[in-house]
Amino acid sequence: MGFDQYHEPAGELSAETRTFARMCANLTEEAEAIGWYEQRISLEPDAAARAIMNDSLGEEFKHFCMDLEFLLRRTPLWREIARGILFRDGDIVENGESAEAAATAGRDTSGRSEDPDPSLGIGSLKGLES
Repeated sequence: MGFDQYHEPAGELSAETRTFARMCANLTEEAEAIGWYEQRISLEPDAAARAIMNDSLGEEFKHFCMDLEFLLRRTPLWREIARGILFRDGDIVENGESAEAAATAGRDTSGRSEDPDPSLGIGSLKGLES
């Protein structure tokens, strides 16, 4: 991929959009690494080598999760949809359809915010009296 990661002229993109694109690239690279480790582990006969690869796989998964969280914090619509899919029982596709419908009902579906709310929707405690 190199520096050809942008589909639009990089100089015309905001710093936030360039960072977002870099994090999407990171997420993709971590997912690829996870797949590579899974393949290697499935074929590796040496237990010590498998243990090291499993440790590496765990690191790649941690980084994948961190990249995903970064992107979800900056894309409130995606975060809302993810909440309706992740860690839920039932049919994954049905959960996804329901989550998307609920999140987008009567809303702009562009998804990403250029100025993310760092509160993660928690709100402010300013002005609250004890």
